Amino acid sequence: MSSRKIRVVQWGTKHAHARGWLEVILANSDVELVGIVEEDSERRQELEAQGDSPWANASWLGSADAVLGDDQIDAVVVEGDNTENLAQAEAVIAAGHHLLLDNPAGHDYPRWEQVIEAAAQQQRYVQLGYMFRHHDGYERIAGWAHDGILGDIFAIHAHMPTYADPASHKQMAEFTGGVFYDLCGHVLDQIVWVLGRPSNVTPFMQRVVPASGFVDSGVAVLDYPSAMAVVTISGLVVPPRPRRYEVYGTRGWAVMEPMEPAQTVRLCLDEERDGFIAGEQVIPIEARPRYVASLEAFVRTLRGEQEPDRSLEHERIVQETIMRATGAIA
Repeated sequence: MSSRKIRVVQWGTKHAHARGWLEVILANSDVELVGIVEEDSERRQELEAQGDSPWANASWLGSADAVLGDDQIDAVVVEGDNTENLAQAEAVIAAGHHLLLDNPAGHDYPRWEQVIEAAAQQQRYVQLGYMFRHHDGYERIAGWAHDGILGDIFAIHAHMPTYADPASHKQMAEFTGGVFYDLCGHVLDQIVWVLGRPSNVTPFMQRVVPASGFVDSGVAVLDYPSAMAVVTISGLVVPPRPRRYEVYGTRGWAVMEPMEPAQTVRLCLDEERDGFIAGEQVIPIEARPRYVASLEAFVRTLRGEQEPDRSLEHERIVQETIMRATGAIA
């Protein structure tokens, strides 16, 4: 694709991050947004009426079939909700396009395996939209883990609470895991990046408030041969959200709180090395906007300027781990 603009279509608008991705696409000079497909006419009319939003000036396309059959389209950014996005992903890959898919990757793991297999056979690139992949704090912590600065990693704890707006309860009730299913992929993506595929996953899903109608709190324990990771998520937490990420190794540890806006990481080492002092220190980190670097990496990958940030196998394992962590599969 050399250095020409990457021509993309956004398919779907109901994902919670759809507007954010649209804004980033419109701001990227290396990307040409051909248009948006939204097959729900009521949803489209609702968005078109928002005069001060990026939707108002968007070019709305007809059916997805016409778009998928256009060989001048390089990639499709799927922003359907969790009931739509897996079927959309299947259609994109079947049509031979590259795929940027907002997460999680549906709720049918065997179908997701087939999408990954088809993408591999067709040499199509699949990138999930996990929002922490280019977060400065997560990148630093993963780098310290991979480089051995923390020693052998034996424990990770990710705490990712939110306040689930009542308007979201109905959709969350449709999926095993509820709010845990909706959010856990962002941190499981990081845990799998550091530790790989867990040997065993034990879910503890609970409806703390029966009237909520969905799994509003959950814990998942991931077992590894020499490590353990624990993910805790609740949809009942009063804002602001006290999100926290902790990684412990035999030679040091790193703790980040808050996750957003990014501020600092506490790093502790057993002795001086790699430019860091022994003991505890506070490392300033950059507060980066969501999605910007992820889209830039997607473009560079399609142009052949970099290797994918994550392999197809990684994308498969993360979705498998989501399903195991919610009890949807064993």
